[in-house]
Amino acid sequence: MGVEEARGPGPLPRLRLDELLEELQVRIDAVRGTRNRLQGLLEAVLSVGQELDLSQVLRRIVEAAIVLVDAEYGAVGVIGEDRRGLSQFLPVGIDDELRARIGELPSGHGLLGELIRHPEPLRLHELAEHPASSGFPPHHPPMHTFVGVPIRVREAVFGNLYLTQKRDGGDFDDEDVAVLQTLAAAAGVAIENARLYEEVRLRERWLRLSAEFSGSLLSGAGETQVLRLMVERAREITGADLGVIALVVPGREELHEVLALGRQAGAHHDIVLPRRGTFAGTALTAGELVTSDDIRKDPRITYQPARWDGLGPAVAMPLGTPDRERGVLMLARHAEEQPFSAAELTPLVGFAGQATLALELSDRRRDAEQMSLLEDRDRIARDLHDLAIQRLFATGMTLQSAQRFVQHPEAAERLMRAVDDLDTTIKIIRSTIFGLRERDAPPTGAGLRIRVVRAVEEAARVLGFTPALRMEGLVDVDVPGPVADDVLAVLGEALTNVARHARASSAEVALVVRGGAVTLSVLDDGIGITTEPDAHRSGLANLAARAAQRAGTLTAAPREDGGTRLVWTVPLGQQG
Repeated sequence: MGVEEARGPGPLPRLRLDELLEELQVRIDAVRGTRNRLQGLLEAVLSVGQELDLSQVLRRIVEAAIVLVDAEYGAVGVIGEDRRGLSQFLPVGIDDELRARIGELPSGHGLLGELIRHPEPLRLHELAEHPASSGFPPHHPPMHTFVGVPIRVREAVFGNLYLTQKRDGGDFDDEDVAVLQTLAAAAGVAIENARLYEEVRLRERWLRLSAEFSGSLLSGAGETQVLRLMVERAREITGADLGVIALVVPGREELHEVLALGRQAGAHHDIVLPRRGTFAGTALTAGELVTSDDIRKDPRITYQPARWDGLGPAVAMPLGTPDRERGVLMLARHAEEQPFSAAELTPLVGFAGQATLALELSDRRRDAEQMSLLEDRDRIARDLHDLAIQRLFATGMTLQSAQRFVQHPEAAERLMRAVDDLDTTIKIIRSTIFGLRERDAPPTGAGLRIRVVRAVEEAARVLGFTPALRMEGLVDVDVPGPVADDVLAVLGEALTNVARHARASSAEVALVVRGGAVTLSVLDDGIGITTEPDAHRSGLANLAARAAQRAGTLTAAPREDGGTRLVWTVPLGQQG
């Protein structure tokens, strides 16, 4: 009996052994599953951290979360700057066709708004039963189980990560929440890195643009060329679909949109606007950068709001100094695009200062050119008066004194004609001197020569360059007042057409009084008259009518080397 007691208890029953082995296998599988899940989480964190493009970072976060918690659908929502809704919503698990059928993406109301107001993990068995749930739009796939966790960047909540529909039909558990919180923490670091990287790239692009812009200024590029470069590069850097430059009309409470590039540019090019009820006027009144999340519905814009159809986020930056308003730079994106961020707009303020400098330099350059021109006029007037007229007068006196020694009638007649020609030449030169010296005469009582000079200078503000000007003959003497008024009207209409439609970089104006007629010619190097729409020919019809009323002619035709030549001719005769 003692021997039997020493043997101890007998072997475990076979059933009990099988149960223990099964339990051990379950625990091994659980450990293996946990290990695999931790490995997946590590891989997800590394994958998210390797990306520097913010949109790709957000997509990888959602894709990794779906795999880690075995969900069918996932999304990330970025909270807007006002902290009231979502500025961006990126879903994963819904294809483009279904997304288009659903319509507008969530903006942060209902249950998603609950997570914005209370950024804490939220887990639901039935999504629709939550008090904040507002239901689903038509065509939306069914969703029941739900889990959401906040994504923090440093101390601020950047957005939220949402997962729905556990694939095994069960609920999301505490382990799922823990995994998502870990992923969200890593995502916050990745998002911050991506944002910093994007800001550095954006700042680098603005610096390159500033250098390019400064080079254009120093190279003496024209105002139109510099403004075009500014709009093109600003659109490129900010991703704007439309860029517009509006300049203040001197002495008037109006703005002239002189340049528009991009979407619906035709609705903004060469348009004169009031300040009240316009986006540009709002920026000038504020004296600082103004933004609009949806310019189509902005209550501040009451003047022709249809011009902004199809556009949404917009920004307007005034150009000028505290003492002088110059204009406004406006940028707008497509209606479905995101609003302009602070990182995009901060460098725009400094860039606007450079644009103001460009306009100031253009004015100074134009003033210097005018001063040089005036100095040349004074010198030419002195030389003509002191040298040319005196020599011509002496020559005429010599011919007159020699006439009595000429016996042949035909020779005497020729001498007399030569003396008459010299008298006419002296009159022409004196008329020219008068025009040169009366350059700064007041508008009232000014001759045609001065009025033409002033009209050309006024047109330069709109054209962006100063047209070349040539005048011949007794412009102030032989052209009667009514015809002179017509000449000014024709010149103004012709130069306006060049500014609006020709896209020219230079133009020439010639006013010639010769052979009993006055001829005004305007030439440009633009796109040519053959490309003009019929609607733009109404101005030419007006010019032709003015010529016909005075028995004159008008011709407008393409030039061989590009551009348009307009010639308006009227006989003087009995005009009055």
